[in-house]
Parts: sequence; C-alpha cells; structure tokens
Amino acid sequence: MSRSQELDGSRPLRRSAPARQRDAAQTQADILQVATKEFAERGYTGARVDQIAERTRTTKRMIYYYFGGKEQLWIAVLERAYAGIRHAEQEIDVEHLDPVAAIRRLAELTFDHHEANPDFIRLVSIENIHHAEHLKRSPGIGTLNSPVIELIARILDRGRESGEFKRDVDPLDLHMLISSYCVFRVANRHTFGAVFGRDLRSRQLRDRYRAMLGDTVVAYLTTA
Repeated sequence: MSRSQELDGSRPLRRSAPARQRDAAQTQADILQVATKEFAERGYTGARVDQIAERTRTTKRMIYYYFGGKEQLWIAVLERAYAGIRHAEQEIDVEHLDPVAAIRRLAELTFDHHEANPDFIRLVSIENIHHAEHLKRSPGIGTLNSPVIELIARILDRGRESGEFKRDVDPLDLHMLISSYCVFRVANRHTFGAVFGRDLRSRQLRDRYRAMLGDTVVAYLTTA
C-alpha cells in the first residue's frame, strides 16, 4: 500500500470474518444448487465435478476444499434434498389442527413438495440404484429424517385419544403410504403415460389426485 493511499483514505478495506463466512456459505450454497441439477440430470456416475465447477463461480479445487470429493458432494446434495421436505413438514402447526385435518395437511404438503421438486425424486431414485450405499455413509441422515416420524406419531396419538382414528398404525408405515403415492406420481409419470396414455401430472387431474391422497389416508385411519 502506498503512502498516498494512507493519506487520502483510499486504503483497501479488508473483509471482516463474518463477511468471509457469508461468502463461503453462499459459495457452498451455489455449488449445492448446481450440483443438484447435475446429479439429477446425469446420475451419480455420469455427473462430473468439472462440469459443476464450470457452472458455478468457483473452481474444482474449491469444491474439493469445501466438500472433500465427489462422493461427499453427492451426500451433501442428498442431505440438502431431504432437508427441504423435512423443513416444510415442521412448518405445519399441528397443535392448532384437529387430527384429521393435520394428517390431511401433511399428505397434501408431501404431494405439493414432490410435485414442485422433481429433482428430489430423481436424486432418491438414483441413490436407490446404488442401494443407498452413499446415503448410509451420511452421519446425520437418520437425525435429519426422524422428525417427520415423530410428527406423524403425535398426530396419530391425538387422533386415537380423540377417538377419530380407529387403527393402531405405525407412524413409519403411514409415512411410507403417503410417500409412495407422491413419489409414484412423479417418478413414473413418463412410463405410466406411455402405457396408459395419461399424464399423472396433468393440471386438469392435479386437484383430483391431491384430494384422493388425503381421502385415502383419512379413510384408512378412521375406519376399523
């Protein structure tokens, strides 16, 4: 720095630690967003870290610095994808809804989320092709996904206490029931359409399918 810079006050400003932390967090968020698209489009095997680096404002070296490698980046992408639906589920104010309305709301939210986030379905499908070998290495995936089971359990407990729910249902089983309907509609859209000539994501059919899911779940719980 020159003497003139000191005198005229044009000394280069150093970024504060919080600013650097914000920059790092934003860079990682950008990488994860681009990596999500790359993995969803090309699969784990076909995706290239070089391509992800080219589509972000960073370098391959920086991606490795933040995430450690391709596998670790893939796991981070999966964790981020699951975190999206888990966060949305926790926004449901179940304490101010009766049990029937609460479980219907959860089913509808899952339907809406999966419809709006087809990349989530593709990522999960890709990881299933790999027998979840990468997801099993995630230290936090169990903790990340356990809140939805606890949420369903609370709704079921309230419904049984009120007498509205007649069945003693395992929360994980109910989660599977809801998820299977929503995943099938998105994941199998093209093959189902080719076989039966119907677009499962047709806007004209959307409300009917959404109501069907809620009705099915409620009917299962409220009939012995």
